[in-house]
Amino acid sequence: MNHHLHQIAQQLAANRVVPVFYHADEKVCLHVLEACYEGGLRVFEFTNRGEAALPNFRALRKKIQTDFTGMMLGAGTLYNNPTAHTFIQEGADFIVSPALVPEMQTLQTNHYTLWIPGCATVSELAHARALGVLLMKVFPGDLLGPAFVSAALSVMPGLRLMPTGGVSPTRENVQAWFRAGVACVGMGSQLVTQELVAKQDWKQLAQRVRDTLAITHELSRA
Repeated sequence: MNHHLHQIAQQLAANRVVPVFYHADEKVCLHVLEACYEGGLRVFEFTNRGEAALPNFRALRKKIQTDFTGMMLGAGTLYNNPTAHTFIQEGADFIVSPALVPEMQTLQTNHYTLWIPGCATVSELAHARALGVLLMKVFPGDLLGPAFVSAALSVMPGLRLMPTGGVSPTRENVQAWFRAGVACVGMGSQLVTQELVAKQDWKQLAQRVRDTLAITHELSRA
């Protein structure tokens, strides 16, 4: 396996939290990116959930290259290689799928781009491992829960898992996931709330990110 892929997976795990976001307004996207950076994050997943996804992704990549050196940008909610290739050409550091689509494994072998597929069963996790996946998205996290992670890791130790969907930035929730053994967590609207976006309260968003990361670091030292 390419060393670069291992490095990207390790950096995602080191961030502990992966923000998951989409908005049609480019300026809002840039403000959210900046707030996440100021809050201490060095990774950002922008999802392909609307017509503005690709142009806004380009704007985010340009902003990172100009002002946020060292921040990784991934593209999420991708189900096929052609669409994934488009985002890779625009500079995606990693690709996230809600489902396990085996043919997307070629993203790693042919393009040296980390692929993070969604898995909801132990069989899917085993299949992903056989495909050489380095980081697996546990989705939907709110339905599967930390108990699923604990059970899966008991029979397949060593997997890097990232639950997404329903993960909230509370001490109790974050603690439950990391005690179960996850490598990192994906957070969407629970972290970047609709209320903060509507108010355009970017300082409060940065503080929310900062507080969430503080919880994860406390847990890592415990």
